[in-house]
Amino acid sequence: MLKNFWYAVEESRSIGRKPKKVVVMGQELALFRDQQGKLACLSNLCVHRGGSLADGWLDGDCVRCPYHGWAFDGSGACREIPANVEGLPIPKKAHVDAYPVEERYGWVWVFLGDLPEAERPPIPEIPEVGAPGWRAIYGEFTWKAHYSRVVENGIDIAHTHWVHRNSFGNPQRPQVEDYEVHTTDTSASFQVTLMPPTPRGLWRYLRPKRTPVEARVAVYMPSITRLHLKFGKSETIVIDSNIPIDEKTTLTRYIALRNFFTGSWADRDARRRVMKIFLEDQPTVEAQRPELLPYDLGAELHLKSDAMAVAFRKLRKKYLDMGWGIDVDTIRSKHTGRSAVVIPSPARREQPELARAWVMPEVPVLQLRKRASGE
Repeated sequence: MLKNFWYAVEESRSIGRKPKKVVVMGQELALFRDQQGKLACLSNLCVHRGGSLADGWLDGDCVRCPYHGWAFDGSGACREIPANVEGLPIPKKAHVDAYPVEERYGWVWVFLGDLPEAERPPIPEIPEVGAPGWRAIYGEFTWKAHYSRVVENGIDIAHTHWVHRNSFGNPQRPQVEDYEVHTTDTSASFQVTLMPPTPRGLWRYLRPKRTPVEARVAVYMPSITRLHLKFGKSETIVIDSNIPIDEKTTLTRYIALRNFFTGSWADRDARRRVMKIFLEDQPTVEAQRPELLPYDLGAELHLKSDAMAVAFRKLRKKYLDMGWGIDVDTIRSKHTGRSAVVIPSPARREQPELARAWVMPEVPVLQLRKRASGE
């Protein structure tokens, strides 16, 4: 699991004046809006006695801890300690980590890391959301699987004809044409042409002949996938935000877009089709071993049709080698039940006066490059 990236953790419409708890990479966060509607995201741990801020309430622009009433603003600074007598100053250590937040495409994006703004990887662009001629629906799906396996499944074109053989796959034409993967520092993408099976249901009348489907697939680090299918003038796009809840659980929030049947009357069927795909994938993904995607590229066999998966693994390995991987084993063995650790926020770098004012220690990170080289 990787820090220093943007994660789309919630739908914008679900966050209001009541604090809401979300969990990402084993870290609890508290999301809320101030009186002007501006979003804030704090570590969910009150530094006093570890109370849950998400179980508290909003008082003006501050969230109050339900245990002793401490009030924290959107920057993470404590503004009031009710138990203090008049004139007693608030300690500098009365400060929780606050994470940058953006609202885009109907999602709440949280930057979980301490990089300054200029160095942060970008939020992927989804220009179709809100554009004329496109209809968007939102939903979610939970997997009992590591996020890396879920992501790789979402960009694997070869599995389509077998896992989805009873829906849109075509076992009679399973070959994957050679394709070129285009990569950036934080993404990879490719395009192929697929021959679908004979249309069924309503599609028999709308598309009576088997027309080639243009498939464009992309992944944006650390865990956003995009599948864009074009058949004739009809197009459908599914964007998945695969949120690592912990090492064994992934929550996928999706946006499914279409430029056909754009009335709300077709939303129910669109949701059904997306859910059918997830349910077809689920048994296979949850049965994979090892549960975690191997760090070593040579640990599993790769074919030419796996070029996209290899590109994703290389990107992931790059950021693990940079020290952005959270060391879950160390947290579990040394901290769980004994001490709380948090993902460091930008304030830890940007405010030197707070250097010694942090109560909660930072999450430990993996040192895989050193381990691999035997250093």
